[in-house]
Formats: sequence, structure tokens, C-alpha cells
Amino acid sequence: MRKLKIYHLLFYLIILFTVGCSSDRSTNQSHPNIVFILIDDMGWSDLPIYGNLFNESPNITQLAQDGMLFTNAYASCPVCSPTRASIQSGQYPARIGITDFITGHWRPYEEVIVPKNRTQYLPLETVTIAERLKEAGYHTGYFGKWHLGWGDKIPTNQGYDKQVVYNGGGFFGYDQRMDPPQKFPGDKVLSEALTDLSLQFIEENKNNPFFLFLAHYDVHVQLEANKELIEKFLTKPKTDPYPCNAVYAAMIEHVDNSVGRVVAKLDELNLSDNTIVIFYSDNGGLISRFDAKPLLGPSAEWLYKNDSLKWIASSNAPLRSEKGTVYEGGVREPLIIKWPKMISKSSKNNSLVTSVDFYPTFLEIAGLRYTSEQSLDGISLLDLIRNNRHEYDRSIYWHYPVYHHDQPAAAIRRGDYKLIQNLVDQSLQLYDLVDDIGERRNLASELPEKTSELLTDLQAWQSEVQAEFPQPNPNFDRARRSEWGTHPDRN
Repeated sequence: MRKLKIYHLLFYLIILFTVGCSSDRSTNQSHPNIVFILIDDMGWSDLPIYGNLFNESPNITQLAQDGMLFTNAYASCPVCSPTRASIQSGQYPARIGITDFITGHWRPYEEVIVPKNRTQYLPLETVTIAERLKEAGYHTGYFGKWHLGWGDKIPTNQGYDKQVVYNGGGFFGYDQRMDPPQKFPGDKVLSEALTDLSLQFIEENKNNPFFLFLAHYDVHVQLEANKELIEKFLTKPKTDPYPCNAVYAAMIEHVDNSVGRVVAKLDELNLSDNTIVIFYSDNGGLISRFDAKPLLGPSAEWLYKNDSLKWIASSNAPLRSEKGTVYEGGVREPLIIKWPKMISKSSKNNSLVTSVDFYPTFLEIAGLRYTSEQSLDGISLLDLIRNNRHEYDRSIYWHYPVYHHDQPAAAIRRGDYKLIQNLVDQSLQLYDLVDDIGERRNLASELPEKTSELLTDLQAWQSEVQAEFPQPNPNFDRARRSEWGTHPDRN
């Protein structure tokens, strides 16, 4: 009789354990998958969905038609590494101490010496979004450009279960520049290889919640693409005044093909309804290189030998300027979010959104709480996308204290207005972006109260995040000020 009671007890314990495990699996599977597709250097004006008449991206257009298009989305920095750090950490670049690309620009004879990145890598003590999502049972994968450190400062030491990181240097023959090294056909363009790896990750994790970070190196210089695609755009009629660079257009189509393949794989595996797909860029579009070098990579050098397109990739018009500046052309980004369970088709959202917002959004999606381990600077977008609510009057900030395509500067946008602070001579520019999206008419002297109000806000934020500023250069040489030198941290 005693043995029978023990058997009954064991039987009930097994049932309870089985039910508990089943419940855990059910809870994990209820979390939506997250696919984050990050493009390198794609401008707001590069896509047909934002008005471009030359480039072609039918899959990205379809993504927007199936989801939500953001009209006021921004990167938190006009270059790659700081924005990427902000996505991983949920913190503004000035707070985390990475305010330039790694390792950074350097002008040894300029009027001011600019601050160096506090670390030339994403600190390992940073709790990344991947590390937090793993707490909720997510399987995590990173494929493509990292640019947040080398050696042990890699995704698999920052919460990602699987990685293939591309360290740059061209769009063909890249196998040995990947970590770990890969083996792809020599004529396979990089975007296709990264997509192959991403689809394999989706297939391997189709029965688990997963977080896929696909970080394309396109459309970064040096420009290269499949010859057949280049020839297609060479014969296409141009749409003035857009430059219509055939190699650049081909690279956009490569990215578009990648988006189409990812969406098709989710459809094939019946994962689309429970997957949120984010399409985004890390900074504004590049018009031309800061060092005035030709833009074409080895496989495309045969083009534009006697043409200005040898030096010009794109245009951000009607936005002002380009990558490496805090003007709209340097920081306003394409952003599309598709989530069939939550987002109505063909939605548009005018909220002010920036790259620090993804971290708290993903936490809320995964049912995770904020912790006191590290402060977060963004807001969750979940309510905005679920109810198409518009968060327009918040303040968002930039601190870019280095020379690039312009002088060191900081900026704030709140509602219609944007204030830019020159960090060399402290001059101010104020723009009404509703009436003047091209930032042509400086209203600082006409609206002194608005200027003062935004400057006070910006300075309070700079103090709060402990932003670092340029300092007078004892070696200032007016005749040599525009010379580029080697950054002291580069070896």
C-alpha cells in the first residue's frame, strides 16, 4: 500500500513537471520573433517609398504596404558605430562614450581637438538587447557588419548565440574577412551570403522565439554590385536631379532582394504573423567621400572614368547635406515595421523616433522589465505601433563632436523645431522642419525664445549624459587645418 502511494505521488509529479515544461514552451512560443534588418549608409531619400524615382525596391515597398512607414525616424548619430552602439545598449552615444565611428576621424591641425571615443569597442559590461532577450528564451543571431570592436568584443560575447561578422573590405571574395571564416562562391555578392546565413538561422530556430540581426554592409562605399544589375541601371533613363549612380542603385536592389527573401522564408515557415520585421538604416546617405576619393570598388572601376558619378553616390534632397552631419540628410532614416498581428496595412506614423527606442520596445514585446543595471534613453514604440499613436512633441538629441563633412555639432529636435549648436564657435541654427525640411532658413534670431528654450533643453541633456566636448588645439595651423591625420587610437 505504501509503495502504491509512492507510485501515485511520482506519477502526479511527472504530470506536473510535463505540464510545467509545456507551459514554458507555450509562453516562449507566444513571444513574437524579431527580425532587425539594418542597412549601412542608406539615405531617407534613396527609396521609392520615400519618393525616389530612379532606384527600385519592390520588396521594401511591399513591406511598407504590409506594415507601418515612419516619416520622422532618426539615427542617434550621423555615422555607423555610435548608432549601432545605441541600438545594442538603448543609450545615446554620448552616454555610452562612442560618438564617432570606431576608431574615428582626426584633424591634427584644426581649431579644436575633438574627444576620442571613450572605448574603441562596445564595453563588454554593457547589457545588450540580445542579452536581455535571452532572458525571455530568445535564440539570438547576428550576421553582417558589427563595427563595435574586434578580438573578444564580438556579438557572441554580447549575448548572441551565433554570429558571422563581416569586417569590411569589399563585396566579393570576402570569406576570410568573416569571423568565423566562411566558404561561399567567389561570384556571390555579400548581401546574398549574409541573407543565406540569416535564412539558415531562421530555419534552425523556427520552433523557438528568435532575434535575428541582419546587418548589411550595403550600401556603403566602395560601391560594388553584380554586373548584370549595374548594366540594368546603366540603360535606365535618368531622373534629374537625382545622380542616378547605377552601382548604387544596384546595391539598393541587392538589399531589396534580401528583404524579399527574408519575408518569403517567414511566409514559407508560417512565421510571418508572429514575427516583427524592422527595416532601418544606421545614418544618412553618403553623397561623396570626406577625403574626395573615388567611390567605386575594384569590380566597378571600369565605370564612370570620366564622369562625376565616379565621386557621387547619391543625393538626400530635399534634405540638407549628408552622412557625417547633424543636418537632416545625415540623421533622418527610412524606418518600416511590419507586424501583422499588431499593425494595420499601409499605416503611416509621424512620431519622432530614434535608435535608442528599439531596446525598450523589444523589452516590452518580450514581456521583460527595465532593470537598474543601465539607464535607457529611449521610449517603447509598442503603443505607437499597436494603436498608430503619434509621439511628436518629445525631445530627441544628437552629440557629434568631431570633424567629418562639417564642423563638430550637437542638435535637438522637439515637435516642428530643430536647433543645431556649433561646438566650435557656439553659433546656433533653428529650423522649422514642417515649413523648411531642407533647413535653409535659420530662424534663431527671429525666434529667440524658442532658440533659448531648446538650447536649455539640449544643454541639460548634455550635462545629464556627461557629453564630452572639443577643446582648443595648441597646434592649430590655419594653413593645414583641413588635413586628415591618423587617429591616435588606430594601430
